[in-house]
Amino acid sequence: MNLLLMILGAVIVAVLIAFLIVKYLPLKLRWLPSVLLLLVAIFLGVKIYDGIMEPIKFEKEKVKKYVGVVESLKIIRDAQVKYFEVTGKYTKDKAGLINFVTNDSIALTETKTIVEQENKGGGIIVDVEKRVTDTIGYEPVLKYFKDRDYKNMFKVPGVEGAEFELEIGEVEKVQGLVVPTFRARTPKKGILDGMNVSLIKQELEAVETNQIKGEYVSVGSLEEVSTGGNWPPSYDRKEKGAKKE
Repeated sequence: MNLLLMILGAVIVAVLIAFLIVKYLPLKLRWLPSVLLLLVAIFLGVKIYDGIMEPIKFEKEKVKKYVGVVESLKIIRDAQVKYFEVTGKYTKDKAGLINFVTNDSIALTETKTIVEQENKGGGIIVDVEKRVTDTIGYEPVLKYFKDRDYKNMFKVPGVEGAEFELEIGEVEKVQGLVVPTFRARTPKKGILDGMNVSLIKQELEAVETNQIKGEYVSVGSLEEVSTGGNWPPSYDRKEKGAKKE
């Protein structure tokens, strides 16, 4: 809108200058408005270029900011998933979750099929197959977080002093079956602070499938059973590409 108003204003000024030249200015002084018009044209060209490039620069910069945030949310998600495997629930205790990754272990199990004889009565004995799960050992949770900065996973990258919100809840998946849920998130506004205000406003209203939708960058949900994030697949590809480098 600002760019359109600037163009409209420049056109009006040019028309007025042209009118004044024809109406009042002596022939020997008409070079002065020409120089003025040239300067106006250069100024307007720069502004148009900046207006075109600003959204492009904003898009690139916001993606750079989001990549680190998404990576931290993935670490939180993976820690919650491992915690759920061990305890059957999620936690909102941030320090406790970090301690869990550092010190706890996950049971290694083996499932096998065995055959047992079952007496059906009347002297009838039949072979019955059963599946049995045994614990064969333990492995540290820390193994799954090698080279990942899990101790700082709740700090929002690039936003000084900010931490991710962490909440837990329950959802009735089917009648009578209540399932634990969790959600970690942070406002986009804080991540994008200092950037173009009007473009930030548009970003907070994003609904496109190739964008991070809504006002938050988040993982998990309190409304449905999900451990997914609200970012598009492109952020997963960027992470894989960065690791290869």
